[in-house]
Amino acid sequence: MNWLKIVEFDQPSGLIQTHRLEATFLDGQQSDRPVNRLLQFRSPGMNLMPSTPDAFQTPAMILGSFILLLWILEAVDQLLLQNRLNRLGIRPRHQQGLRGILFAPLLHGTWGHLSANTVPLLVLGWLVMLGGIREFAIATITTWLISGLGVWLFGGSNTLHIGASGLVFGYFGFLLSRSYFEYNPVSAGVAVLVALIYGPLIWGVFPFRRGISWQGHLFGFIGGVLAARYLPELQQWFTKLETLWRSVT
Repeated sequence: MNWLKIVEFDQPSGLIQTHRLEATFLDGQQSDRPVNRLLQFRSPGMNLMPSTPDAFQTPAMILGSFILLLWILEAVDQLLLQNRLNRLGIRPRHQQGLRGILFAPLLHGTWGHLSANTVPLLVLGWLVMLGGIREFAIATITTWLISGLGVWLFGGSNTLHIGASGLVFGYFGFLLSRSYFEYNPVSAGVAVLVALIYGPLIWGVFPFRRGISWQGHLFGFIGGVLAARYLPELQQWFTKLETLWRSVT
């Protein structure tokens, strides 16, 4: 029987939770693209004053449902499964650990860990969603995959990584870099606001403290920046997928 150290994605409040888990695993730049092209695929921009109730209700429903899912999973895991769901986290460079790329952001080690991630997920997620549901989906999927893959490739040996902080850092990176690529004064204002409120998050991408998944933070942030940089192309690809899906359904 082996023991794995669970390395939680550090929460913005600075709380660190490290646990021992009984394991049953087998061990072992400025854009030079034409502005009209940017405008063709990019959403009209952030709308700080939605004009219809749906503009508030839809983001609230999406974010609320995601946060509710996180809390339900944590309740089931702690009250019924004795934290066994956490074994679905990312185990770097292990084949079994690849599944953690999909599941790790949904899992948390403690109530405190989840509580600390909830508020920044809501705040930053809402700000990302001001650009539209499609932009939110692109930022989320890109960050989710790049953060998880980065952890799997470069995370510490014999560690297990869980937590939604990779998404938090992805939204953080997306909102900070978006105005640079978009040339939008509203996006610039949002970037300044995010920097003022959550600026200290940037230190989480460095390996200053043991027991936190700084790799998840770093690659989450990178994923957010890449989502902002390639947003027009990703939107075009997303549109093609939507068209294909509608054609087969």
